[in-house]
Amino acid sequence: MNKITPGAAPRPDEPQPDLAAAVRRLSHANVLVVGDVMLDRYTYGDVHRISTEAPVPILTIEREVALPGGAGNVVRNLTALGAATAFISVVGDDPAGQDLTGLIGGHSNVEPWLLVQGGRTTTLKTRLLAKGQQLLRADREQTDPIHPKLAERLVRIALDAMAATSVTVLSDYGKGLLCGDVPAKIIEAGRKMGRVVVVDPRGADFSRYAGADVVMPNRQELAAASEMPVDCEAAIIAAAQSLRATHGFGAVVVTLGNDGMTLVDASGWQHFPAEAAEVYDTSGAGDTALAMLSAALAVKHDLSVAVRLANLAAGVSVGKVGVSVVREADLLHALTPQRSALRKIVSCEEAAEQAERWRHRGWRVGFTNGYFDLLNPGHIHLLEQARAACDRLIVGVNSDSGTQRLKGAPHPIQPEAARAAVLAGFAFVDQVCVFDTDTPEALIENIRPDVLIKGANHVAEEVVGAERIRDWGGRLLLVELTDETSPPAAYSPVP
Repeated sequence: MNKITPGAAPRPDEPQPDLAAAVRRLSHANVLVVGDVMLDRYTYGDVHRISTEAPVPILTIEREVALPGGAGNVVRNLTALGAATAFISVVGDDPAGQDLTGLIGGHSNVEPWLLVQGGRTTTLKTRLLAKGQQLLRADREQTDPIHPKLAERLVRIALDAMAATSVTVLSDYGKGLLCGDVPAKIIEAGRKMGRVVVVDPRGADFSRYAGADVVMPNRQELAAASEMPVDCEAAIIAAAQSLRATHGFGAVVVTLGNDGMTLVDASGWQHFPAEAAEVYDTSGAGDTALAMLSAALAVKHDLSVAVRLANLAAGVSVGKVGVSVVREADLLHALTPQRSALRKIVSCEEAAEQAERWRHRGWRVGFTNGYFDLLNPGHIHLLEQARAACDRLIVGVNSDSGTQRLKGAPHPIQPEAARAAVLAGFAFVDQVCVFDTDTPEALIENIRPDVLIKGANHVAEEVVGAERIRDWGGRLLLVELTDETSPPAAYSPVP
């Protein structure tokens, strides 16, 4: 078995690892993921009445989102860290399989091998949600083992891909991919090639994963596989040690939800308390932890450091709404939580995720945008009035290239980094994101603000996003300008 030598529990006189530096190395990881992929479809809407046909709520659909789930969510989290990923799975020749092929193939740093089995049903999970509350989940799936010939082909591809990657992840969701001797063949190949194999197990029979370097069961899986109680720390450690001895695992990392994680290996055990400050949604946290652990091992981090990062990533994940990925910036922010104005500057994706979290807490989210090239009192007046109309304000800023396209030379006078930093320094601005498109239409669509704010020099019908915001119950606010706004760069007729 390829041995991973973890560090012992740190003593007070030992130097602590630089976790921020460890996080920055994760983008150099190269990981192979083999596992069950599924399509997660989210249908969002609102409920205003009960059906007359049956005592059930009527969901008025506003939008639908489709994401790769299962092992596909592990891949999403790896790519969010910047890691290069090879992905091997099986889909059916159905619309869900086609959607997954398109979604996963769209990632630039993923090498996908989605094998197609004719007549097989691709796992599809459809969730109906209103105001952050899941009303119903409907599953369509087929869990019998994949065709033997397809399994042989899958193993051959996996062995070739292992040669080009540092860590192999077996993400078992019990949907028929990692059945029979498929896990054993991959683990044996990893041993011969000197590759680390990490397993997210399923079911009570862990003998299928014998010889794996790391297995990551949760509390319930640990109890089922060991047939031992897990009602206290000592019992958890004993059960994990039993699994190591029985199946030759290098290490067992037990995920314990709100209680954190426990690592048991040849040198003993370490417990890592949960890192979450606030819990919004636990969906996908296990996939996030698995991706983080694997990426950390791929860049040769010590196992105890890898578990600390996985525990941290899980804590960040449950602080998000829905199955959201965890990025480098999220981890660095969690490691240095002190408030800083520059931390308000986020990507457009992060702004949309934060807006969803704020709405989940019942806060009204406002959005305004502009060039904000040379700030004047009129700009500040607009921003103050915008913040007064909502609980949290997101400001979109035209990028340098976008500003030059729309306004021509010599604009912008100030580079986008400087313009964003100045805006972030105001207490009445909660987040700033730079967008490169000519209009903020796509950004507004993703953030879905409750209030869209512009200067009163705009005509309501011409404001980008004004028509769409009414579709989800939001409103447009036109703020009266002050005499100091001349000429108003932020309120340019260009949307």
